[in-house]
Amino acid sequence: MARRDAWLVGQSCLQSAPTMDGESTSDTQTELVESQEADITVVVSAEDARAGKIPSLPDPFAPLTETYSYHSPKPTAPGPYMLGVDEAGRGPALGPMVYGVAYCPIAYKEELEELGFADSKTLKHDNRTRLLEILSSVPENLAWSVRVISPQAISGGMLRRPPNNLNKQAEEATVTLIREVLNQGIELSEVYVDALGNTTTYERYLSNLFPGMSFTVTAKADSKFKIVGAASVAAKVTRDAWISGWAYEEHESSPQYTWSEERGSGYPSDPKTQAWLRDSIEPTFGFPSLARFSWGTVKVALDKNAHAVKWTDEGQASLVKAFESSKGRDKGRCTLAKELSIKSVGSL
Repeated sequence: MARRDAWLVGQSCLQSAPTMDGESTSDTQTELVESQEADITVVVSAEDARAGKIPSLPDPFAPLTETYSYHSPKPTAPGPYMLGVDEAGRGPALGPMVYGVAYCPIAYKEELEELGFADSKTLKHDNRTRLLEILSSVPENLAWSVRVISPQAISGGMLRRPPNNLNKQAEEATVTLIREVLNQGIELSEVYVDALGNTTTYERYLSNLFPGMSFTVTAKADSKFKIVGAASVAAKVTRDAWISGWAYEEHESSPQYTWSEERGSGYPSDPKTQAWLRDSIEPTFGFPSLARFSWGTVKVALDKNAHAVKWTDEGQASLVKAFESSKGRDKGRCTLAKELSIKSVGSL
């Protein structure tokens, strides 16, 4: 796509974007509640997702079983560069969380301002995919990357002990993407990050981790900085494509199981997602790997509709018993010590 064509498409997208007057400005959400992303409409068809039309998805299409990164071709324009960071899918109960970055030379900032990038939630649905095409249309100046965190990785991190919570996983994805861009030989000077919570602490952390780079970490950065808006589009379109085109890895070993293609957006507030959660439980095995098992919504559904599980050593009863003190002549010696013939030594 020529630069002039990219500008015309961008103007069309920008003019059609609604205002943000009706958007909630509350940033007090917890990890198990929807994040700033309020749009629950999936904009990529299953056919497009599986046909290789979204470059950040595997071609040929395959189930998502591991976290991965995708990088568009390296731009050739001289630096220094600015980079924006945003996410999609922090709050859903289904599917991956995707972190996106977009970057371009600081000297390209004026041209970027006119391409129509904004917070992906404020754009009409079909315009997001068109803007992703724009991101790839000026390869000498514009580039983008995504980090796709699988639902298995999200749940595994949150359920482990000690937990690797969602904030930490988001931080790791951001740092990974920045390092991977730097490893390509891109000279980064300015980085803008959309974030929730204590942005001052996070900004200080990133500044210490990458000395010599200027960081701006703020809420609603996708509506304040066009480069973050571009990252928002990359993340949102990639996640939408995964949700609409999802391939169940469970089919490979258990083809007798089927699940509805009407999954909705994956957000707990989406009626289609609620219906999928209600109808997709297998009483013994629960949900397929599309679901985030660490999510409260999923846990409640399993408690209500799946078989209860009783662990054979629940409460570590046998372990406690092994260290209980004996009685009689063996008073003071636990069962384990007695079986191993361990005795107290008064002196050596």
